[in-house]
Amino acid sequence: MELAERVEKLSKVSLFQGLTQPALELIARLAAEESHGLGTVIFQQGSVGDKLYVILDGRVRISRDVPGGEEALAILGPGAVFGEMALVDSAPRSADARVHERCRLLALPKDSFEDLLFLHKDLAYEVLWSFVRMLTVRLRETNDKLTFLSFSGKFE
Repeated sequence: MELAERVEKLSKVSLFQGLTQPALELIARLAAEESHGLGTVIFQQGSVGDKLYVILDGRVRISRDVPGGEEALAILGPGAVFGEMALVDSAPRSADARVHERCRLLALPKDSFEDLLFLHKDLAYEVLWSFVRMLTVRLRETNDKLTFLSFSGKFE
């Protein structure tokens, strides 16, 4: 994939929307394209978080093992970001990521991304506020789900 196409794809991802063209180019240069077949485990809960992923094509299921099987937390499609918590903390992965439908991903290595943000403070400021907004939306969605479960009697 050419740099211009990577930049175009990244500009449509909520985490990177609003970044300048030069900022997107810096991030795009770090990204490596990966292709995965159906059922492939991209990462497992408890593993080291060393990359953030952007889905270009296909779908990825984020899940956790629970008594009696697997609980799907989300099924993500093109333009979605996952694995981002690895860039914020050093904790192990909090869930599994499996290919739900054959996919192409852009993978951003944690070390390279951190180096880029260290060298470009304005970019770091913009990206980190985007992270905060994205994580806030996810927290609100989780709160709504917990409220629903508590009222439906499934969570006590």
